[in-house]
Amino acid sequence: MAPPIPFHRPSITQSELDAVAGVLRSGWLTTGPKVKELEAAVAAYVRPAASAAPHAVALSSCTAALHLALIAAGVKEGDEVVTSPYTFVATGETILWVGARPVLADVERATKNIDPAALKRALTPKTRAIVSVSIAGHPCRAAEIAAIARERGIPVIEDAAHSLTARIGETPVGTQADITCFSFYATKGVTAGEGGMVVTAREEWAERIRRLSLHGLSAAAWSRYDKGGWWEYDVTELGYKYNMTDIQGALALAQMGRAEKMRERREAIARRYAGALRGIEGLATPVVGDGLRHAWHLYQIAVNPKLSRLDRGALARALREEGIGASVHFKPLHLFPYYQERLGVQAGQFPTAEDCFEETLSLPIYPDLTDADADRVAQRIRFHLTGKG
Repeated sequence: MAPPIPFHRPSITQSELDAVAGVLRSGWLTTGPKVKELEAAVAAYVRPAASAAPHAVALSSCTAALHLALIAAGVKEGDEVVTSPYTFVATGETILWVGARPVLADVERATKNIDPAALKRALTPKTRAIVSVSIAGHPCRAAEIAAIARERGIPVIEDAAHSLTARIGETPVGTQADITCFSFYATKGVTAGEGGMVVTAREEWAERIRRLSLHGLSAAAWSRYDKGGWWEYDVTELGYKYNMTDIQGALALAQMGRAEKMRERREAIARRYAGALRGIEGLATPVVGDGLRHAWHLYQIAVNPKLSRLDRGALARALREEGIGASVHFKPLHLFPYYQERLGVQAGQFPTAEDCFEETLSLPIYPDLTDADADRVAQRIRFHLTGKG
């Protein structure tokens, strides 16, 4: 039997190993100079041409970033926040954590991102923010969403967990929304193992997020214990333990140096899949909108059970039996019992999101995936769906 092909394997080189070892030898492991360097690197990376770099705050996860972004944007108990049902649960739960109510708006079938027309219909007098999502690494309709928000005078928070290396035209994802939240989770295009980042043009929001990320303290540990620092600090408001360590920061910083090359390799795999899977009845490959650059965090095929020999689940099981990893992203929020009970939503309410969920299968796509392995994945899919190959 051929060696297994995992769904994901992180791309770790000597550069990452040296960076982490350097922190371990430095004597300073928690939030410190490497985190600051990472913040500067991400701010520079997403900086639009001829514009000032945004403020960047590194955090322990994208979930933490979403939570603190909502607080900084002024979302409070009893407010409503419009978002997508087709997203990871963190998008919805962070809205609930601040006492607000997630109001769901259906998605576009082609990209699985929130449909601006549906978003507009979901607005009410209680709407205090929009949380857009750029699924799989394909940018959402940021300009249209921003225009809708401006009409209402409310902020947009973008859940760009999948999309650090994506672009809209020549503009990197990260500055179209009022606050953008990135992820450095193990499977992401740039990883710290775990980690997140907030970027925003508003200095006061960034500084509040920074305070909230470490118990609401007026001074972080590095500034207290660095040369010239002092132990004394105040607690300005109730905060959290959401800071990133220098171990994580060093790993992500080394990855940022390879971010473009890693994205290019993901894109090459995406092109290879698209060519190899072309012409299979009942199977659709991802589309990329005009003028957009995909980050290719995920490569999601859609298997139409009415036209295909196998449905999505049967295909996933067949691949698994052959040692090929695949996954499903995501089960829509309104199909989970908790959200049904809490929000009063139900199956059938967001049909496009449900259709996407029923048909979508994510294939292996990561920088160290070989051409031969990508070809094997595609060949086995063709065999299972056509009986040929």
